[in-house]
Amino acid sequence: MFNALPDGLSLRPARDSDSAFIASLYRSARPDLQCIDGDADLINSVVEQQYQVLQMGTGDHFPGAMHFIVEKTRSAVGVVMTDFGHNEVRIIFLALLPEVRGLGYGRGVLLGLQQASVQVKTPLAVVVWHNNPQARLLYQQLGFVLEEPGVMADKLVWYPQHSPARAGGVIS
Repeated sequence: MFNALPDGLSLRPARDSDSAFIASLYRSARPDLQCIDGDADLINSVVEQQYQVLQMGTGDHFPGAMHFIVEKTRSAVGVVMTDFGHNEVRIIFLALLPEVRGLGYGRGVLLGLQQASVQVKTPLAVVVWHNNPQARLLYQQLGFVLEEPGVMADKLVWYPQHSPARAGGVIS
C-alpha cells in the first residue's frame, strides 16, 4: 500500500521496542506543552499525561489503528498512526524527528496516504492544531480542505477525487 513513498522513505509496523522512540518523538512534536508555567517535573508530567491520553484515545476511538515507523534508508525518522475506517482514513498522529522536519519526508508520507485513500476510495482526514501553521500549510498544499472548524484544532479532509498528482505526487 505504501510502496511508492519517495526518496528512500518507507513505513514499517511499529514494534514494542519502538515505544521509547515514539514517546520521545511525541515530546518533540508538542512544544506547546513546554510553555506551561511550572518546573521541569510538572512539564514532564503533563507531557506524559498527554501522551497517555493519545494512546488511550487511539485505543478507545480507533481500536483498529495502525502504528507505523517512518524510516529513511532503514533509520527511524518518524511515526504515523492511521485508522482505515468505514467512512474515512484518519491520520491520528504524524511526527518526524526535529532534524528531518522540512526535508519533504512528511509530504512523502502524506502522498503515500493519499495514494492509499484513493485505493480504498475513502477521504483522508486529519485534525490540525491551530498552533501548527506549518502542518496546516502542508496539508492545504496537498489539497486538504477545512471540514470542521474547532476552538483549538480543525478537521481537514482530502477527497480521493482530488488526485495526489495535482499536489506533486504520482499514483502508480
